[in-house]
Amino acid sequence: MLLTLTTTCWGMNAILGRLAVGEISPMALVCLRWFFVVIILSVIAQRPVRRDWPVLKKHFFHMLIMGAFGFTAFNMLFYLAAHSTTAVNIGILQGAIPVFVLIGAFLVYKTRVTLLQSVGVIVTIIGVMIVASGGSFARLAGFEINEGDALMLLACALYAGYTVALRSRPEISALSFFSIMAASAFLTSVPFVFIEIGLGKFLPPTPTGWIIVVMVSVFPSLIAQISFMTGVRIIGPGRAGVFVNLVPIFASIFAVTLLDEPFEIFQGAALTLVLLGIWLSERGKPPA
Repeated sequence: MLLTLTTTCWGMNAILGRLAVGEISPMALVCLRWFFVVIILSVIAQRPVRRDWPVLKKHFFHMLIMGAFGFTAFNMLFYLAAHSTTAVNIGILQGAIPVFVLIGAFLVYKTRVTLLQSVGVIVTIIGVMIVASGGSFARLAGFEINEGDALMLLACALYAGYTVALRSRPEISALSFFSIMAASAFLTSVPFVFIEIGLGKFLPPTPTGWIIVVMVSVFPSLIAQISFMTGVRIIGPGRAGVFVNLVPIFASIFAVTLLDEPFEIFQGAALTLVLLGIWLSERGKPPA
């Protein structure tokens, strides 16, 4: 139940990203999102952070970099992508992150990749290419990719890099780790708000924008992360990882029902291929 709640919240983030267009600028949304999360965590996570502080101090710069890439950069590109692609596409592309993680783990740690995992990677990449090309073989042959889809692919690559880097995270409680990640995300997002202002792209939140800020702070950020950490502790990371496959499904359902976005045949085919590729990759895992 907790992991299903997690993926529901993450699928909701694609919808909130689309709703934010015209209500608040992307950098402002990222900065305010993590500001509110930091405020909440300063109340509920004081005890574990104080307990783990000696370790946190030693690894703070490393964790600052991880927060900058995994939380700040990922979310900035995520909300920028929402300006020029659909929530359905965002959800499907986000669902490919586990395969990007597999590729990253192979490149960085030389993690063994089986034949079945390799097939899964290829199948997922085909699904991603179908989404990015809008289902057009002509665009695919000419390497034409929608700007929003390209930004989302870059965001997925950054988050996959962050996930691979988690292997070297310090041995501290999950809540302490998340607190430092959130603080890092807030600190590293502030300069981008000033850049957005300098470029004349800054849009202060409208009343609807403030509602969106609160919702992304509470649901995709706080509730999703705490539910995920608790779910992993209950059933283990192996079984918990499978639930991530629900993100593109929930995102697609929300996009069609709440945003009235069309669900094209090519998107259905791409979603099927992405999920099939992830399933093959999971089935093909080498023995521990």
